[in-house]
Amino acid sequence: MQDGHEAGTIAAMRAVQPSSVPPRRTKLPLLTEVTPEPAPVAMNGRAFVDFQNDVTTKDVQLAVREGFVSIEHVKRYTTTGMATDQGKTSNINALGLVAQARGTALPQVGLTTFRMPYTPVTFGALAGPARGALFDPVRKTPLHDWAMRMGAVFEDVSLWKRARYFPNSSETMAQAVARECRAVRTTAGIFDASTLGKIEVAGPDAALFLERIYVNGFQKLAPGRARYGLLLGEDGFIRDDGVIGRVSEQKFHVTTTTGGAPRVLAMMEDFLQTEWPDLRVWLTSTTEEWAVIAVQGPCARDIISPLVEGIDLSPARLPHMSFAIGRICGVPLRLFRVSFTGELGFELNVPADYTQTVFDAVWARGATFGLVPYGTETMHVLRAEKGYIIVGQETDGTATPDDVGLGSAVNTKKPDFVGKRSLARASMKDPLRKQLVGLLTEDPRLVLEEGAQIVADPSSRKSLGHVTSSYQSATLDRSIALAMVAGGRARIGETLHVPIPGRAIAVRMAAPVFYDSAGERLNG
Repeated sequence: MQDGHEAGTIAAMRAVQPSSVPPRRTKLPLLTEVTPEPAPVAMNGRAFVDFQNDVTTKDVQLAVREGFVSIEHVKRYTTTGMATDQGKTSNINALGLVAQARGTALPQVGLTTFRMPYTPVTFGALAGPARGALFDPVRKTPLHDWAMRMGAVFEDVSLWKRARYFPNSSETMAQAVARECRAVRTTAGIFDASTLGKIEVAGPDAALFLERIYVNGFQKLAPGRARYGLLLGEDGFIRDDGVIGRVSEQKFHVTTTTGGAPRVLAMMEDFLQTEWPDLRVWLTSTTEEWAVIAVQGPCARDIISPLVEGIDLSPARLPHMSFAIGRICGVPLRLFRVSFTGELGFELNVPADYTQTVFDAVWARGATFGLVPYGTETMHVLRAEKGYIIVGQETDGTATPDDVGLGSAVNTKKPDFVGKRSLARASMKDPLRKQLVGLLTEDPRLVLEEGAQIVADPSSRKSLGHVTSSYQSATLDRSIALAMVAGGRARIGETLHVPIPGRAIAVRMAAPVFYDSAGERLNG
């Protein structure tokens, strides 16, 4: 410190009065005053040098006796100074001990290489910002503020805030959901589906790439058509699903589940870079680029038709599972004719910056038809009535396509796809695997608990499966449930039991599609 102070003073004087600069003293030896004193002869026990790696004075002395002369070798032999503090608490003591053992001055020992952080980062600095409302990042859709003004009750879905239901005055959740369900089934409902993951898959080999990633076939899918895509892991179990529209010969608009967007894109990138680097394909996340306004119900076509430009919405020209590009209210539009409710449905994909403009126009037009907003809880009830699965609810990481009734989606004629070889294992074809079924309670007002176990009879303790989804259906005026049950499809018609504290509830096994099994309404 004295040497540094003197050098700074001389430099300052040289800058202003070069002729008056005094001669510099001989450079002071560094660190000689901090050499550790020899330990008293009577000292017993261990004397720790590095508290994080438990290095003692004896370890350092042994290293020198073993012939490690370089301080860098001593550091690696003993691990002193290699903890997270990078020698902040131990290096000077270790240097002094080596100098002492070698009988040299401390400066002759030298220094080890210091790495960041020289001073440990505190847990407070790392965790401090992640408190309260900042504990998790919050993602909001472009229609979030509108939903707030409408009095929506929100829930967290992945990192997104989503409207769960829209109560009128003093309505309970059950009352609000029942009203929203009836509106979608009889007139029309509007739903914010912007949180769906969206990935642009483009390039000359885009169709071949999707053919290899998904179980479905995509090379023969014509532009202007859409297909349900089912994604498996290499183990053959369901990872994600979504609707995929073919924009052109070399471009696809891929949708994923709300929580699955990052992992699906990561999986795609992984296979593209490591397994099929020869494919000419480019992947782009467009989740935030496109907002999605879903209009569902018998009046859906009548509501949006005056607003849509350049697309013929007639059933003959735009049947179910179609995809079209046009404009709505003068704004670019990617239109999916799809349904997650079982009713006539359209999903309007518009640039996020224009979401409110388009939504306001649809909302104003729908007022004369009794259009109502509905939330995620209503969406869950409507899709369960149709037996549509939700990945992560009906699936648990061990479900195959056949387990959930989607075996027909698998294109077994393809040379290969992710998970194909695993599906060929004998265990995957076991008829006693858990399969998706419907459950109907004897008491139509009794709603089963989701996650409840299912047994053969009230006295049995052997679980045959569990309830995955359970709701009160306003459309059917009774409770319904979906479940995964061992050998479930062969058990349809049987009576099983759901044990609860004090008793067991009798349930009749049924097909998982409770409403419009022929699909006439969504094809309207």
